[in-house]
Amino acid sequence: MKTKMVSYTLETLPQLTEVQIAHLKALAARPDSEIDTTDIPELTAEQWKKGIRGRFYRPVKRQITARVDADVLEWLKAQGKGYQSRINAILRREMLAAHRSGAAK
Repeated sequence: MKTKMVSYTLETLPQLTEVQIAHLKALAARPDSEIDTTDIPELTAEQWKKGIRGRFYRPVKRQITARVDADVLEWLKAQGKGYQSRINAILRREMLAAHRSGAAK
């Protein structure tokens, strides 16, 4: 028997039912002390040191059209393949720097 794969995006998720909403509200209202974590092993300090933040995070890419000065574009392209990725890396670096300095909200 074949089963059909179903996948959703945030835009195509079905609406929650009233029962589901009530259940989620009841769960959110429970104190942390009522959460049973006995089946989850605690991580040691050594394991935390080896952790890698954002290891599986992949930002969603969006296609855009942007006008860039010709000399800037030539400079980027002169560095070899991947000039669009370099543009993204430069913009991300600036975004993170602004975020760290509190300039961006």
